[in-house]
Amino acid sequence: MPDGRGFADWRFSAGFGVIAWAIAAMGGSCVQAAELIMMEQPGCVWCARFHDEIAPAYAKTEEGRRAPLRRVDITEPWPDDLSAIRPERLTPTFVLVEAGHEVARLRGYPGENFFWPMLDEMMEKLVAAQARPADKAGDDAPGDQTHVGTGK
Repeated sequence: MPDGRGFADWRFSAGFGVIAWAIAAMGGSCVQAAELIMMEQPGCVWCARFHDEIAPAYAKTEEGRRAPLRRVDITEPWPDDLSAIRPERLTPTFVLVEAGHEVARLRGYPGENFFWPMLDEMMEKLVAAQARPADKAGDDAPGDQTHVGTGK
């Protein structure tokens, strides 16, 4: 402690160093966050409606913090990091992804009154997926699918 810092400052610095070392030892990140993938395409009227009604508030919600929205244009080349996720032709399609694996899928945009309850169902599946042991995650078939208007 020759630089004049107090003992508490030194303990904090040492603790931070241990945490930084632990993160580096685990490959640089502790947890890969969930994402809500929104598949869209130019001219999609329902996509535009989602962007008007839901998108401005989404990032400020608990759901948005837990699974940030990621927009993917299906007319562009499919992103490499989504290779385990099956693309759709119907837009919008929302896919909840955790650690590269599909947890749940919602085809279509049901309007703002129904989107939030359907998203809540998807988030419940995320909680269940996170509670499974790591060796079991991703072993099942792709995530449950919810079809707007059918309740499946």
